[in-house]
Amino acid sequence: MIIANDYRQKLPVVLASASATRAAILKGAGVGFSIHAAQIDEESVKHSMHSANRSALDTAQALSDLKSSQVSLGYPEALVIGGDQMLVCGDTWLDKPSDLTSAREQLCLLRGRSHELLTAVSVARGGAVIWRFSVISELVMRRFSDEFLDRYVETEKEQVCNAVGGYRLEGLGVQLFSRINGEYYDILGMPLIALLNFLREHGAIEE
Repeated sequence: MIIANDYRQKLPVVLASASATRAAILKGAGVGFSIHAAQIDEESVKHSMHSANRSALDTAQALSDLKSSQVSLGYPEALVIGGDQMLVCGDTWLDKPSDLTSAREQLCLLRGRSHELLTAVSVARGGAVIWRFSVISELVMRRFSDEFLDRYVETEKEQVCNAVGGYRLEGLGVQLFSRINGEYYDILGMPLIALLNFLREHGAIEE
């Protein structure tokens, strides 16, 4: 898929992600790009990193690096963007829920507690990562009622399994929180300002 824009770009840009949210963010910012989702065994990488006592932030960055570098092998002249997120609550690493029951369990775990959302982005060219950026956001879920939780899961049932933690901040999920410390785009999975600065410096978007 190719997403065009109205701005002159000197270098092609490829998004190594199937995330509709990341694509919408780039499109909204006026970046032209094509999409080629990376195919890696994320669970194997997470298990290896955890076994080696590497941090969740290191893991998110490693996954982001792998995605961008893998896809960039097929687009040697392009700047290929990879991204990943990890959610940590206490000592627990959370993944995207597998079904509605799992989503509800995750939300019950997070209810009334603080958690960290770790966001990493990488840019690769010709198989090598040439830029990376990561950021930690802190989010605190309010003590919502079971009735609210049931309504939330039912309303968001088409989307709730597509996001780690079972929430989308750009949708009804924002009502789950009492406090958020972090930039909006970082939490959505695309540290946009830092990425745009890099793309501008490397001629992928105009000055």
